[in-house]
Amino acid sequence: MAKKARQYRIVALRIGIASACLGGAWFSWSLARAESFFQQPNEQSLRSAIQLEPDASDYYIRLAQIDNSQAETLLQTALRLNPYNAQAAIQLGLNFEAEGDYPRAEKSLLQAFEVDRTYLPRWSLANFYLRRNNLPAFWSWAHRAAEMPAEDIGSLFELCWRVSPDPEQITKMVANNNPKVLRQYLRFLLEKNQMTAASATAQRLTATGAQEEDRPLLLSVVDQLTETDNATAASAVWRDLIAQHWVVAETSEPNNHDFARDPLPVNLDWTIPSYTGLHSWPGPAGLKTEFTGEEPESCKIAEQTIILSRGSYSMAYAYRTSNIPASTGIRWQIIEGKAGKTIAESTDLSSESGKDGAITFSVPRDGTILTLRLLYQRPLGVTRISGTLVITSTGIKVNRSV
Repeated sequence: MAKKARQYRIVALRIGIASACLGGAWFSWSLARAESFFQQPNEQSLRSAIQLEPDASDYYIRLAQIDNSQAETLLQTALRLNPYNAQAAIQLGLNFEAEGDYPRAEKSLLQAFEVDRTYLPRWSLANFYLRRNNLPAFWSWAHRAAEMPAEDIGSLFELCWRVSPDPEQITKMVANNNPKVLRQYLRFLLEKNQMTAASATAQRLTATGAQEEDRPLLLSVVDQLTETDNATAASAVWRDLIAQHWVVAETSEPNNHDFARDPLPVNLDWTIPSYTGLHSWPGPAGLKTEFTGEEPESCKIAEQTIILSRGSYSMAYAYRTSNIPASTGIRWQIIEGKAGKTIAESTDLSSESGKDGAITFSVPRDGTILTLRLLYQRPLGVTRISGTLVITSTGIKVNRSV
């Protein structure tokens, strides 16, 4: 008798295990089937998903986006199933707002913030108060949104710009010292061509950011400031980068005067192009340039943007050449302005032994942006050169300040 009872228990246990396995398989299949329906953006599929998984709050949210007539009921169901679903509360608030029920809309959006303190509820409240023309509340929630930034908050700055296209006010009301915010705000200011504010923001980012991550952006700021003739701002950002040891550079003009290190990717260091038939290499001995006889008839060998105050200057240089005759078109130039006006130019460079040279020039106003350029221009009636040029040093000194 005992033996039979034991056998019955074993059989019952096996049936229970089999039932559990079948139940688990059914549950897994049901979940997978419901998820498959959920991924299909049509009303019938979403209702089928809800039939299979009636407790999945996200399914009701998706269906509410399609079935406007039942949106309120669907979203309230989603919140009943999951009171912490901020997306449902936000969508319900927007639904109330569309119906003109502003008190309930505000209540729902604030409910979303109570359960989710991340960026989206804050951003949604800032938008709501802007649409209600409640600017004090808008600025308050815009400020809060920036305190918990998403990966992309460019739309927040665009919203602020619509309210007040004044970078000083946006900086005061929204910007903070979070590098994640400053990076995005800096890009926004550059897009809006707000160079003064961009310079100040760049300096804040230099003080609070990460060298490896932020240096490329800040060097691009320096370039844009020089290209838009914002000399004082460009100098301020550049000197901050040097002072914080974010770049290995000098504050002298020109920077990297003896070409001893590879240039930085910025206008305030050397740009050294290469062409077919012409290649240059900076190094401890200076800038070495080889001409093969197939180089372009006119080309830049090296150039750098420099910023000088009003006064009289001398630009000194030292060099030597090999197999480059006189009067073959290699010279230094000082160029002013975007129009490319040449205000000073050296004689052609040619000397088999080391030689020093200098050119003098005047700067008419403080904060003048100039280009120091070494170029090759083949003179008419002269064949292309084949030889070597080595620039061992350069330097600019004040003859007389004005």
